[in-house]
Amino acid sequence: MLHGCRIILIALAVSIAVPLTTSADLYEFPPTNPDGDSKMLTVFASMDISSAKPLIEHYLREYPGAGVAYHELDTLDIYARVVDGMERNEATADVLLSPAMDLQVKLANDGYIRQYRSNRTGALPKWSQWRNEVFGFSFEPAVIVYNKQALSGDGVPTTRDELRELLREKSELLDGRVATYDIERSGLGFLFLTQDAEQSRDIWQLVGALGNSSVKLYTNTAAMLDLISSGRFVLGYNLLGSYALRRAENDDQLGVILPQDYTLAMIRTAVLPRNSREPELANQFLDFLLSTQGQSTLANQAGLYALHADVTGEYTAANLNELVPSIVPIRMSPALMVYLDRAKRQRVLGEWQGALSSQ
Repeated sequence: MLHGCRIILIALAVSIAVPLTTSADLYEFPPTNPDGDSKMLTVFASMDISSAKPLIEHYLREYPGAGVAYHELDTLDIYARVVDGMERNEATADVLLSPAMDLQVKLANDGYIRQYRSNRTGALPKWSQWRNEVFGFSFEPAVIVYNKQALSGDGVPTTRDELRELLREKSELLDGRVATYDIERSGLGFLFLTQDAEQSRDIWQLVGALGNSSVKLYTNTAAMLDLISSGRFVLGYNLLGSYALRRAENDDQLGVILPQDYTLAMIRTAVLPRNSREPELANQFLDFLLSTQGQSTLANQAGLYALHADVTGEYTAANLNELVPSIVPIRMSPALMVYLDRAKRQRVLGEWQGALSSQ
C-alpha cells in the first residue's frame, strides 16, 4: 500500500478522527466486450487484489459491458474518503467492501449509504445484514500465525493465556519479532481489539505482554505474513484467518492457530454509497457478489469464507462453524458503533498506548 502525506479528517457528524492518505493502489479491469454504452464501476476495498481479481474477472464475464476500477485501501481510508466526498458533494465510489463492520455500520447510520433490496439480498441470513444497507458476503476468523521453524510442539500457544506466557518465557526469541494490527491506523485492528475487550478482562495484560516484546504494528495481514514466513518475525496476533489459512496451504513455514479460548469472526461487508456515479452497476455487482456464482468464486478461488447456504466446501461459514467450536461471531448491530464515539475511542486508544508502554 502506498502512503503519501496524511491529513486528519474530522467530520462533524461522525466524531472520529481518521487518517486520509493521498494515494492508493488502483487496478483497472476494462470491459471484456466494450460498446458505446460501456461504464466503469468504482470499488473501494481493503480486500487484497489477489483475492479480488478472480471475483472481478468472473463478474466481467457475466457482465461484459462493464469495467471495474478497483482501489485497494486500508479500512480507515475507505471510511474517510467516503465521508470527505459526501461533505464536498463529490462522487467517490459505487461499492465499498470492508471487514471493518463498525465503520460500515457507522456510514449507514449517519446517512452516507443507500438502501437496496433484491432477491439476492433477501436470501442473506438475517444476522449478516443490517437495515438493507450493510450486507455481509464473507465470514472471517481472527487467528494467531507463527513460524514453524521458530515454534513447534508444546511451544505453540493455543489460547491467549498461553500466548501471554510464551511472550514472557521466550522474551529473547520473541523480542522485536512479534506483530499485530496498529489499532490507531487500522479500522479492522481497532474492531478486533475492542471485541477482544468484550470477551476477556485480561486482554490488556496480553497487550502489555506484546508491548514488553517490542511488538511491531502494521495495517494489513499480508505484510505480517511475509515477515513471519521469512523468519524475521516469529508470531502475529489477530491476523485475518482467510489470508493466513490460504497462504499456509502453500507455505510450509506458516502455522495457523484458531484460539481455543475464543476465536473472533467478523463479517466482511459491502455497502452502496449515496453519492455513487453508477448506482445501477453497483446494484448489479452486489447481486453478483451475493449470488451462488459469486460466492462460489469467493470460496473456491479467492479463499474467503462464503456465506451462501448453497455453497459447500472448506471455505464456507457453515464449515468454519462446525470445525471451530470456539467461534464467537461479531454481531451486526448498532452496538458496533459504541467504541466509535470520540470519547470512547480515545479511551480505548489511551488504554492501548498505556498497555504497550507499561514496562
